[in-house]
Amino acid sequence: MTASRNVLTPEALAMMDVIARTGSFAAAARELGKVPSALTYNVRQLEDALDVLLFDRRSRQAKLTAAGEELLNEGRRLLDQIDAVANRVKRVATGWETQLTVAVDGVLSRVTVFELCEAFFALRPPGAKIDGASGPGTRLRLRTEVLAGTWEALSSGQADLAIGVGMRPDHPPPAGVEVRALGEMPFVFAVAPHHPLAAYEGPIPEAELLRHRAVAVADSAQRLAPITVNLLPGQDVFTVASTQAKIEAQLRCLGCGWLPQPHTRELVATGRLVVKPTQRASQPARLGYAWRAGGSSEGLALQWWLEQLESPTTRRALLERQAGTMPLGDT
Repeated sequence: MTASRNVLTPEALAMMDVIARTGSFAAAARELGKVPSALTYNVRQLEDALDVLLFDRRSRQAKLTAAGEELLNEGRRLLDQIDAVANRVKRVATGWETQLTVAVDGVLSRVTVFELCEAFFALRPPGAKIDGASGPGTRLRLRTEVLAGTWEALSSGQADLAIGVGMRPDHPPPAGVEVRALGEMPFVFAVAPHHPLAAYEGPIPEAELLRHRAVAVADSAQRLAPITVNLLPGQDVFTVASTQAKIEAQLRCLGCGWLPQPHTRELVATGRLVVKPTQRASQPARLGYAWRAGGSSEGLALQWWLEQLESPTTRRALLERQAGTMPLGDT
């Protein structure tokens, strides 16, 4: 156990992360400013101490074994926790977090999110250490998540604030987590003008929808059970990574599906998408924002973001604004 602890250092875990990310020892060595032989030696030290093989020696690439994958995943989690400890220590000393991570569901307005970031970096609080680029001295990190992935980022400690979490009465928030309502996001069923369903007369039944490929955005959750929305059992599905990719796929007639109404407003007005009624009604998504509450977990940076989210104007802009209109302002 002692030998394992001695080799499982933050530096060793970070080295594993760089090797896996770059795909080779040579590329990782260049990034770390070392020679490949030094990395090979360090990896062998890890393997000897743990008595496992971390990389498949038969592959010319840096291909992880199952044990290597486990060490990489757990190592990344440990590095996040180490950063979180340093962040909490810094927060106790100054009140401002060293880093604040905000997870935002991809369905929300990116324009509004970046305007909030601009306002945050423009802060000049008295007594805060200013480095010319980080506003109050807090590094800001944005994560784009989808569906359950937004909850997972918060519950796993990878995010301090999650904006756009799904709110369901039958799924209460975890202990120690505060949730506030953001509002509702309406969805419409839309297809390209040259899609076969564009010419369908009357509300489209499920049997007809089943005949056509759907476009779906993949849930970004890795550990929580992924959420599936508005898909029919047995329906052909084209899965993409973001709402923007889903819109592009539907514009190219690669499938059909429900889209957030604010995202479609301009496309429908210009005739690039056609909204069609369906017999299968789609309920608006009830969204909120959540954070771990209590004690020293609420630093001044998190408090600032929570104050912005208290504004009805900000909440409405996050839900409805998808173009260069409706600038943020006071309520």
